[in-house]
Amino acid sequence: MSKNILTRGHSRALTRHHKLAVAGVAALGAAAIGFSAVPSNASTTTSSEAASAPAAKVSYSTEPIQDVRADVTDRLASSSLKVEQIAAKKEAAAEAAARKAEAAAQKKAAAAAAKAEAERARQAKEAASRSAERAQVWKSAPQTYSNTLDGWIRESLSIMKKHGIPGSYEGIHRNIMRESSGNPKAINLWDINAQNGIPSKGLLQVIPPTFEAYHVPGTSKNIYDPVANITAACNYAADKYGTMDNVDSAY
Repeated sequence: MSKNILTRGHSRALTRHHKLAVAGVAALGAAAIGFSAVPSNASTTTSSEAASAPAAKVSYSTEPIQDVRADVTDRLASSSLKVEQIAAKKEAAAEAAARKAEAAAQKKAAAAAAKAEAERARQAKEAASRSAERAQVWKSAPQTYSNTLDGWIRESLSIMKKHGIPGSYEGIHRNIMRESSGNPKAINLWDINAQNGIPSKGLLQVIPPTFEAYHVPGTSKNIYDPVANITAACNYAADKYGTMDNVDSAY
């Protein structure tokens, strides 16, 4: 293998000027490194001092960083507690809202029930008032009867009841049909009473002296009046026979 021999023509020896330039560049680099390693408030050292200063020793420890771990644990515990407190506040707020809504619903239901009860009471009061008004009208309005034999008998029974005179519809009707056949203007002109000048008259053939003696107040004084005639005759029969129901023949 041939050697690579540099000839003088291809190699130049470094001049003194070149050597000084290289040394200056090296010194500037070292100074820049030393300056960057020194804090801003610290005093700078010369290049030679930086070069001659011993390297700082770095110590390492195998002990766990307990304070840092405890601090992190405390922070986590505190965060967890805050989350639980927030959740508890939300739950309490939800329960309070639910209780408030339930109380409002109960109050509303109670108000509705009270209103319904008041309405029922009002309707009952109005119904009672209407009933009282109707009763008053019925009480004050006079009872009317038809102008027929049936109406005359029923009106006579109403008057007889007020005066305590006994008698029934059947007993009165039966004796009327036998005595006058239901004719309120009937008169007997042939019996002994007629011969004596006091003929029997009306539905139940009552003579004038008997009619006057047993006339019932509130009825007509006319012997031919159907109601007056029936009522006076029944009053006489009650006195003589106990009731018109006991009369089956001339009386």
